[in-house]
Amino acid sequence: MTDWNDDAARDLMSLGGRLALLTHGEGSWVWDADEKRYLDFLGGIAVNCLGHAHPVFVDAVATQAATLSHVSNYFATPGQLELAARLKRLAGTGEAGRVFLANSGTEANEMAIKLARLHGARFTETEGAGRTKILVVEGAFHGRTMGTLSLTPKAKYRDPFLPAVPDVVTVPRTLEGLEAAFAAGGVAAMIVEPIQGEAGVVELPERFLARARELATQHDALLILDEVQTGSGRTGTWFAFQRFGITPDAVTLAKSIGAGFPLGALVTFGAASDLFYPGTHNSTFGGNPLAAAAANATLGYIEENDLLANVNARGAQLREGVEGLPLVADTRGAGLLIGIRLSEPVAAEVRAAAHERGLIINAPTEDVIRIAPAYTIGDAEVAEFLTLFAAALDAVASAHKTLETPA
Repeated sequence: MTDWNDDAARDLMSLGGRLALLTHGEGSWVWDADEKRYLDFLGGIAVNCLGHAHPVFVDAVATQAATLSHVSNYFATPGQLELAARLKRLAGTGEAGRVFLANSGTEANEMAIKLARLHGARFTETEGAGRTKILVVEGAFHGRTMGTLSLTPKAKYRDPFLPAVPDVVTVPRTLEGLEAAFAAGGVAAMIVEPIQGEAGVVELPERFLARARELATQHDALLILDEVQTGSGRTGTWFAFQRFGITPDAVTLAKSIGAGFPLGALVTFGAASDLFYPGTHNSTFGGNPLAAAAANATLGYIEENDLLANVNARGAQLREGVEGLPLVADTRGAGLLIGIRLSEPVAAEVRAAAHERGLIINAPTEDVIRIAPAYTIGDAEVAEFLTLFAAALDAVASAHKTLETPA
């Protein structure tokens, strides 16, 4: 067989190395072209919430493909209407809420930028000029398009494409920084992740989101939550904001919402639902019948089988299970979005050692391992993960004789 790496180097954009040529999967397992089996505890980066080739997902997409696969945004479909109503109900928007279905998290966040600009334009008459300032939090990651890169204050991602969209202000991850940013005035919106996945599964300080809600209301700004990674049940509630007892003006979704089918969404609450009007946004593929079918089947299965209870139980089981393992300092996150902080900056080595042993995880920072397995995992998958992960940690610790396991 031709070396797939040669084919990839010849035909694909050089945007990062690929670890294996995967050919098929079932449940929490995937196989490569050499029939090596891997336990997938990254889930396509928090996407494959039902695992691989789940019958509910397969049946929904196959059935829909046999009827309508695409109709464009000139038409509505039953599945699209069902999904919009479902998202409103799960988010608790009430009758005033509205939903726009896109193709990815980046596209949903692009629409969030537009929402902020439309809100800011409302102040032209009362303040003499529209507000264009958008607040983001240090360590944020909101996407890779030009607009969402402007919301992502990581030089590695953003700087090659400067100049960025103007009037984006980075706020320190502190209550004092949050207060000062709003006090400076001119804020149209704040866009924030409840848990920063790409920063290393970083949780915000206590009361940060609650105070952001208070300040946004006080200053007549929008609070928009990026739940691309945390939404659709990933943290043990349908939306992470529900864990904090707040209501945003809008929330963005993607990843687990479609269990592997490309899909994103912007869900608005209250007055924010009236900001868009015909011509201000649309998408040819947004909310197409296949995507809607996948999402309805996925969310329906999670709800009907109470998988959120399993998300919480297995998350607690995993966090307890890694305590005391070599190099493990602590854990963070919620549900099945877990960051395992290492006592040394060897996360890339641990990821590589895990891969060699048939375990898929990733290292978003030099000292954090991120896991985001399927909501369907049980005792067998947890036990296998702990065995493989411990072996990977042991291998890396042995390679660094000077590294000590924390007490």
